[in-house]
Amino acid sequence: MNLFKSLTHRPFALLWSGQSISRLGDSLYQIAMAWWVLQKTGSAAAMGTVLIFSSVPMLIFLLIGGVFTDRFPRLKVMLISDILSGVVVATVAALAFASLLEVWHVYIASIVFGLVKAFFFPAYTAAVPEITPGEMLTSANSLTNLGQRGASIVGPALAATIVAFGGTSLAFGLDALSFFVSAVCIFLIVRSYANFASAPVAPAAGAAERVETNPRGVHSVLMEIKEGYLAVIASPWLWITIVVFSLVNAACAAPMAVSLPFLVKVNLQKDVGTLGFLTSMSSLGFVIGALVLGQFARLKRRGLLGYLSTFGMGALIVVFGLTTSLPLLAAAAFLSEASIAVFGLIWTNTLQELVPRHLLGRVSSIDALGSFVLLPIGFGIAGWATDLAGAPLVFMIGGGSTMLLVLLALTHPAIRGLD
Repeated sequence: MNLFKSLTHRPFALLWSGQSISRLGDSLYQIAMAWWVLQKTGSAAAMGTVLIFSSVPMLIFLLIGGVFTDRFPRLKVMLISDILSGVVVATVAALAFASLLEVWHVYIASIVFGLVKAFFFPAYTAAVPEITPGEMLTSANSLTNLGQRGASIVGPALAATIVAFGGTSLAFGLDALSFFVSAVCIFLIVRSYANFASAPVAPAAGAAERVETNPRGVHSVLMEIKEGYLAVIASPWLWITIVVFSLVNAACAAPMAVSLPFLVKVNLQKDVGTLGFLTSMSSLGFVIGALVLGQFARLKRRGLLGYLSTFGMGALIVVFGLTTSLPLLAAAAFLSEASIAVFGLIWTNTLQELVPRHLLGRVSSIDALGSFVLLPIGFGIAGWATDLAGAPLVFMIGGGSTMLLVLLALTHPAIRGLD
């Protein structure tokens, strides 16, 4: 099958295996932390604050992370990131086990996570095409999405069981272990494939002279960031999508992260098991979408397909505000994430194909910065609005806003013509 072709390439197979295990650990942490905050504070605003503390440092340092990624071996950046994350989560687990964990501890841990993601995210995006043959990229990107969301199918249900019988400290501890396993997998690539770990990224003509003249100067860093921004501005399909998704993420991702636990407990009158079930259904939908798309060597009319799938996602988010039927909510969770899988694969492949390799780290960081820049505001508004008006209204407004944004974006020929 085309989907699994990239697993025949050992460097990617190691990277994918480690990251899939790490994503499983993350799903344990997310469910356990959401329920811990809900029980500790009973406040959606507190949940939003936890997410704000993790997202703001990421946004602040993403541009630096992109430059860093284009200057230094990407695998080593990821290795250090995984080790640091593992240490932080292990500390949280130890505090929880000793019944000493407080909300301010979680805030500090979230800040560190956000900082680490600023370097890890562009490093991973740029490392995959660096270690994977071009004809395997569609497979590699599909499997990346599959590993991330596939782990989340079993992770939330597993997290609910662990929290119910072993406590949140055990879930946190297993997440720490998953980071260390991922670090070992990356270390094996670094040790066995020295060219991936040490070879410099080939710059464009003229860029080498600028970097070499002042390799660590502030002016050089700013010039490299500027080069990335110019590449984004020169491509309407790129900057329009970044702007649109800065709003889409605030409208949809924030309610799913902040309001869903409160929808489950307050409106559905259910427990952590139901939260885990809905999260698992979301991930299952994403996985099925990735499996289907992974069979195609290349997707056509990518702009239209990606944006229409996002429109469908917005419509399905509205469903969360219209019903308390668990089967309907499960179906909406499944289909909304399947729609996101369509856009996610299209977007990753398009970046890797159309953005020059020496700029990919910086463009990826600019993409992430622009796409998530309003997310902290979304977290804050979602928490405030959930406490004030309830979770259903937050979902309806978020989904409806997304549908409107997609229709506006499709009026531009650069989006409709992207192929």
